[in-house]
Amino acid sequence: MYLLENITKRYAERLVLDIPALEIRRGEVLALVGPSGAGKSTLLRLLNFLEPPTTGCIRYQSYTANGQGPAPLELRRQVTTVFQRPVLLNTTVLRNVAYGLQLRRITQSRQIAQAALDQVGLAHLADKPAHTLSSGEMQRVALARAMVIEPQVLLLDEPTANLDPYNVQLIEQTIRALHEQRGLTIVIVTHNIFQARRLAQQVALLIDGRIVEISDVKAFFEAPHDPRTAMFVRGEMVC
Repeated sequence: MYLLENITKRYAERLVLDIPALEIRRGEVLALVGPSGAGKSTLLRLLNFLEPPTTGCIRYQSYTANGQGPAPLELRRQVTTVFQRPVLLNTTVLRNVAYGLQLRRITQSRQIAQAALDQVGLAHLADKPAHTLSSGEMQRVALARAMVIEPQVLLLDEPTANLDPYNVQLIEQTIRALHEQRGLTIVIVTHNIFQARRLAQQVALLIDGRIVEISDVKAFFEAPHDPRTAMFVRGEMVC
């Protein structure tokens, strides 16, 4: 699905990412964990083709992104991101979810959007103004909006940060269902190591823009190779 080779990302003189190699396999759930400022969200932006790498290339299926131009629209539509602080349109909940479908001129967009709202437990709020929702409800609307366009890759940037346990459970259930029913490739950035363990198949620890360790979830949490990974799993300060 993805193959990253000799990737760096700089903002002015600051090196944010330095990843010699990374493979993300089709249909897997990869959790990116690490301290704040480690480069996790920047990596998501590169995977979504929102920014080009400074050096190196990102191979996605048969396409290679190397900073020489924007990715084709049809390819960018295969990948979508749910951001930590979703931006909703100043309209109803239903119209927010249906917006991407309408841009694609998909018929029965309202019915599809309504079904997605039902899946995230918000069908009863379809006609409510989006700006009146709670943070947890907004995040569930953003997830429904991503679901309806049927991406092949779903990128999630702290999808449950600062949410109550009820909303965390609903969002995690939806993520798990999307993976099991549709076989989506999912990359999730999370500070919650318990969430990474519940949802992911592979876990990667980023520190200072570099991947310290990447392995299957059992090995990552029970038999890490790098002492910094062991410290992170124990909840200790990593630097």
